[in-house]
Amino acid sequence: MSDATIRIQRLPVRLEPSQRRVLLRPFLPSLVVKPALAEKESEAAAAESASRSAVGAAVESSTPAEPDRLRQLERHLGGLTPSEVEAQLERLKRRFQGRHLDLEALADRHQRSVVARLPELRGWDSDRLLLLGCYLTHEYALESAALFNPSLVPHPDQEGLAPGERRVVLSLRATGEGHISSIVFRTGVLAANAELRLDQPSPFVQQGEILRPGPTGRHYEVRYGPGGDLSERVLFPATAEESNGLEDARFVAFEEGGSRRWFATCTAYDGREVRIQAIETEDFRQFRLFPLAGRAIRNKGLALFPRRLGGRSLMLGRQDGVNVHLMESDDPNRWDRSAVLLEPREPWEFVQLGNCGSPIETEAGWLVLTHGVGAMRQYSIGAVLLDREDPSQVLGRLREPLLVPNAEERNGYVPNVVYSCGGLIHAGQLLLPYAMSDSACRFALVPLKPLLEELQRPKG
Repeated sequence: MSDATIRIQRLPVRLEPSQRRVLLRPFLPSLVVKPALAEKESEAAAAESASRSAVGAAVESSTPAEPDRLRQLERHLGGLTPSEVEAQLERLKRRFQGRHLDLEALADRHQRSVVARLPELRGWDSDRLLLLGCYLTHEYALESAALFNPSLVPHPDQEGLAPGERRVVLSLRATGEGHISSIVFRTGVLAANAELRLDQPSPFVQQGEILRPGPTGRHYEVRYGPGGDLSERVLFPATAEESNGLEDARFVAFEEGGSRRWFATCTAYDGREVRIQAIETEDFRQFRLFPLAGRAIRNKGLALFPRRLGGRSLMLGRQDGVNVHLMESDDPNRWDRSAVLLEPREPWEFVQLGNCGSPIETEAGWLVLTHGVGAMRQYSIGAVLLDREDPSQVLGRLREPLLVPNAEERNGYVPNVVYSCGGLIHAGQLLLPYAMSDSACRFALVPLKPLLEELQRPKG
């Protein structure tokens, strides 16, 4: 089998990194983008931080590290006359306010975090404090280096569409300065013929209000107010465990009890260790992030099945770094059981085999997109079919890759890679969003019927 056999259509739609969308972050010299909590936060500090936003905590935790720089800034700003303060604020507003929805609010939040530790500043007037907040704030181009590893799910709002249309949410890994990764979103509509129309993203991005209602600092919520476009919302690292990035969210629409919620696993990385973080939302306006627990929570690339089977939650993983495992649990927050489901078999997957997103249910069985790593560290995308009632039974798998990087796609930050975190089926087509060499994204349409036929074909 080859691309030509299945007649895969690469769409002209592309998503490239952008330097224009900038996020406001706390800033102190030499502590530019690393977020939030200290590495060994004590129980008392964790309790204290529960009532604060992570943005504020980021500045607070960094304050003791640069006391001389803060004192110097205090002296400089304290020496300005009221008219000079006013003039500086006006200049900053003219230059930056059109690039952000919340400049003054965040600058004020940042200064309040510092003033809480420097009580002698509490006598300053509001304009001088706001100017201090601007000095403690910087712009971060969160998707300036790369925009990749997409997953695609149905949008919670399907109102106002023409017959046969479907609104979708695309999640992406965005990477900026310092190779810090965050999760951003795009929206679009699939036409009745599976043509994809992506909406123009907002020029603004916001981190949202971060709350810590959970038992540890690793449990937190991100909330956005009413209004605003989904493309403005970003899940930026907010804990020490995430300090080097939130990576590769595999979103899935999970059905249970007649309701639907969206669930994702992603990788939290602190520069040394990888941890698996879960994300839940009902509306993409309020998100809950928390760690998954259990002996089977190891390595990257976990992907949840979109519904329970036999009362059990099921997930795909790569616990040993090489093979695809099938995981099962009675508690979706704790996973202790896993067994090898798929091992590398073909030359293009000899090095490593993993999933490319959550299994997709079809009448023929569970369609699982895979990634295989072969010679020269080339990543290719394949496909496997699992039994619908018993996914531990493999019904078929492609001998040749479904998608390999072509000449245009093989050059990038990590060469020779095509990779996806999940597609969906619409109008008899598999819409597959995929990353090109860890740099940018494009889309492919794969006709479902011949793909399933190939997967069910007896192998000689």
